[in-house]
Amino acid sequence: MQTWQKLKKNPKLWQKFFIREKIIQSIREFFFREKFHEVETPLLLPSVVPESYLEVFETHLLDRQRKKRRMFLATSPEASIKKLLVAGIGNCFEITKSFRNTETGSNLHNPEFTILEWYRVGADYKDVMRDCERLILHIYESIFRHAEFSSASNTKRKKILKQVQDDKMIKYQGNSIDLSSPWERISVPEALQKYAHISFDEITNKSGEMFSKEKVAQVAKEKGYRVEKKNSWEEIFNQIFLNEVEPHLGTHGKPTIIYDYPRPMAALSKIKETDPRLAERFEFYIAGLELGDCYTELTDYNEQKKRFAEEQKIRKIKGKTSVFPDEDFLEALKAGMPKCSGIAVGIDRLVMLFADTTNVADTLFFPLSEFTP
Repeated sequence: MQTWQKLKKNPKLWQKFFIREKIIQSIREFFFREKFHEVETPLLLPSVVPESYLEVFETHLLDRQRKKRRMFLATSPEASIKKLLVAGIGNCFEITKSFRNTETGSNLHNPEFTILEWYRVGADYKDVMRDCERLILHIYESIFRHAEFSSASNTKRKKILKQVQDDKMIKYQGNSIDLSSPWERISVPEALQKYAHISFDEITNKSGEMFSKEKVAQVAKEKGYRVEKKNSWEEIFNQIFLNEVEPHLGTHGKPTIIYDYPRPMAALSKIKETDPRLAERFEFYIAGLELGDCYTELTDYNEQKKRFAEEQKIRKIKGKTSVFPDEDFLEALKAGMPKCSGIAVGIDRLVMLFADTTNVADTLFFPLSEFTP
């Protein structure tokens, strides 16, 4: 049965879907209060940031003579927003659609999804950690008031406001989560030791070839994981991380911020000055849902150009769709991007959290699953 048919048959289902509009409204309230600019960037692009872990949607633009030009659907608004940061826009955010191919067959993914990105100038990832805590609480309070206020008396409204101020608890799949600050914060090396019982030093070197595939492969094999010659250090590490660390994140009654990711997983983030094996990147989890991915943004043109080349090689080895790297983005970095930190947050998963559902399709009017046999 299609979603529109379910809604027509059972009008009570509308309330779950209307949680999305309240979340988006409260996000805008939060950032306008913080004096951020809202921006709008293109979804159809002639070039993209080459990322080896993502697959793109490719299409063709036809001119009036039907001459073809390869184009791509945006996997995120990141590169476009950063060009605006170089131009001097200052603190800004965007709520938009993004597209990632091959992301099917999962309750947590839809190839077309809604993303929130914001960038705070003069900040690092620790500043955005605080933004996340405050934003999620603001969304919680907005939804709580919306759900109860419309039919409440003045006396009851005062009680609701007091409860919102005193009680920051949300329930997801029968589990209670305290959204109040501070959230749990744990570094990747600490989480690796705590949950996988291995030290970061066991799978890396502090100098020379820092990320020896042989070292991490040996540890993974001892744990019973399958390791192939073609696997990269990151792919082997991810087997351990996803199976032994991730299931513990955001599942102990508080949201979890996990930070300082290994350098091979740096993406567009800055390397830590105190330990070059780590990148200033964090993700946050609530009730086991991975909701956001943040960087202290890399502003070094030469380093970013080097990473572009490395990612292109990996994409070729993995058989990913060939792409045109966004050279204009590199030119913007060369012109000088201010120190800043930015984060991408999945709005569909936020809706999952506040609607208490385990399938992203239940948050969408038209999920991909309705169009596939």
